[in-house]
Amino acid sequence: MAHHGRRPAKGSGKGSPAHRGRAAGGGSRQGKPAPRRSPRAEKVVFDAPAAAPEGPRTFRLGAVPGATPGKWIDTWKRRLPHVALELVPIEVSGQREALDDLDAALVRLPLDDDALHVIPLYDEVPVVVASTDSHLLAADELTTADLDGEVLHSLSDDVLGPVVPGTIPPRGGPLSTADAIATAATGVGIVIVPMSLARLHHRKDADYRVLADGPVSTVALAWPRDRTTPDVETFVGIVRGRTANSSR
Repeated sequence: MAHHGRRPAKGSGKGSPAHRGRAAGGGSRQGKPAPRRSPRAEKVVFDAPAAAPEGPRTFRLGAVPGATPGKWIDTWKRRLPHVALELVPIEVSGQREALDDLDAALVRLPLDDDALHVIPLYDEVPVVVASTDSHLLAADELTTADLDGEVLHSLSDDVLGPVVPGTIPPRGGPLSTADAIATAATGVGIVIVPMSLARLHHRKDADYRVLADGPVSTVALAWPRDRTTPDVETFVGIVRGRTANSSR
């Protein structure tokens, strides 16, 4: 009798491949399991907040007269263009107090204070400043013995220390470096200062000669120990000649 309305499922009849397989194998047979697929690696996304952009800030660098930080400032501007550097003139007599309001400063030693980090940078040779008419300028270099009997101006902003033996003190009191050099330029007395200060107060009617055996002045970088910020560390690295990629 014909059965209407139903069709055998495909592959389930005697002639089907499934049936022939069971017959040949003498019963049911389990096939080899398909190789397992490794699960697809999922991309891990961290929900950490994006780094906030650095806010505007200023690095305040003090400098005593004669200090020349120009090349270091140029390097700073190339390396940290987003951080302004303000150069603040300070006086040697008030350099310690000035550091309380600065990030760092170029100072003159001695500066003894355990609350500060101090890195000596270079020594400045002393020079004798005199009128262009002075006999002292006939020599290429002077010694303290050459100054015997000369009037030596004392300075209110002196950075070298002791008076040269054999020199004569002036009648008046101490003068500022600028005023003392102006006085020496008239032919009255001489002045002994670090070379950078002689250049700073250069005049056409005065010149200088190196004082070979005179006291040197050491320029150093100083900053408060409790304010060693990343910006300070960057400036220290610049002064020490580190590149942008070198480690501290």
